[in-house]
Amino acid sequence: MAVNLSKNGPALTAAYKEVVNEKSDTNWALFTYEGNSNDIRLAEKGDGGLEEMVEELNSGKIMYAFCRVQDPNSGLPKYVLINWTGEGVNDARKGLCANHVSSMANFLKGAHVTVNARADEDVEPEVIMEKVAKASGANYSFHKETSSRFQDSGPQGPVGSVYQKTNAMSEIRKTNKDTFWAQAEKEEERRRLEERRKADEERQHLEKERKDREVKEAALRDQRDKEKAVQIEQQKKYQQQQEAERREQDKQRWEQQEEMQVAQKKTVKRGESMEKANEAASLISQRAMNPRDMFKQRERGITPSDSNVPSAAPASPQPEPDLDDGQSRCEYDAQEVAPEEHSKEEAPALSPCVQEPLHEDPPQVEENNYEVTAEETPDRGICARALYDYQAADDTEISFDPDEIITGIEMIDEGWWRGYGPDGHFGMFPANYVELV
Repeated sequence: MAVNLSKNGPALTAAYKEVVNEKSDTNWALFTYEGNSNDIRLAEKGDGGLEEMVEELNSGKIMYAFCRVQDPNSGLPKYVLINWTGEGVNDARKGLCANHVSSMANFLKGAHVTVNARADEDVEPEVIMEKVAKASGANYSFHKETSSRFQDSGPQGPVGSVYQKTNAMSEIRKTNKDTFWAQAEKEEERRRLEERRKADEERQHLEKERKDREVKEAALRDQRDKEKAVQIEQQKKYQQQQEAERREQDKQRWEQQEEMQVAQKKTVKRGESMEKANEAASLISQRAMNPRDMFKQRERGITPSDSNVPSAAPASPQPEPDLDDGQSRCEYDAQEVAPEEHSKEEAPALSPCVQEPLHEDPPQVEENNYEVTAEETPDRGICARALYDYQAADDTEISFDPDEIITGIEMIDEGWWRGYGPDGHFGMFPANYVELV
């Protein structure tokens, strides 16, 4: 990663400007990293020259020193940049910071001499000053020249030389340093390539895991949807089965109720028939004349009160019908008794057979008219249509549903009437439940 000079930029720039300013007392500044990061900070600065700066170098850190010195030949200010790599720094950190040297040189620009140091002997002030003198290119000082240089100063002394004896160990060490930095750069490049390769492999591995996870989640989701659909289908089947069973039970219950109602109706009809037969028999027994004779007289247009008219020929004796077979006759006899108890205006309405012509065979007419039931009578008397449904409270009342016809109505009271219901039963019912037709 690149070195970061922007975090502490103002302090770094201010220290650098103090060093390059000849009027400033500060002649050196020392820079280092913040911990293990790549952020550069100002470590120290001073005005004691190389001797003071060398004392601040730390063997466990990587540091960059910028110092202003005076050229021993020309007396002009020269600037020295020292790249310090302590012996206690690990190799990985060394390789990482090897790429920061060029960035620091661009920031601390204007250096006449650059020194790569690893040990104290590399930063000895005498050694650094020798390098500065070599870098000046001249072995004289402009400030030391006098205005009388063109004057004859007498005999000259021996000319000095800048030749120095070659130090084999020093040259080997310098070569090793250059080789070390080149090797460090290669190792850093290999490390970056390895990190890039590992990052690609990790990314591919994560992508594969993501795809596998998505496939598993999709399969699990499909399985849950199928299980839910099966449960819904089973629930529907169970509900349909329950509904069918409920309908079957309702049907059986309804059939049982129908059977019970039919049985009750039959029982009620049988009881009513017996009751009406007994009532008719008692009424007949109380009459002063035979019902047959009265019926014959009505057919011939003769009333029973006409005593001057001779009575009809006596009919052949016939046995009285029993109660079960003579229900129609008893009902008819009961209707015949009612006109005698009521006013004379109601008598013709209750005897529809008086106006019918006689047949040639009177005994046959007598027998046929005697056997006619309420349902078979052409004139059913006063009729009414039911507006509402009504259920009988006891055996003296009748039951009916809306739109059913009640025949043979007798208006015995303002609120209660009597008549024949749809099932043929004769009894009372509320008058406001029907309308006359």
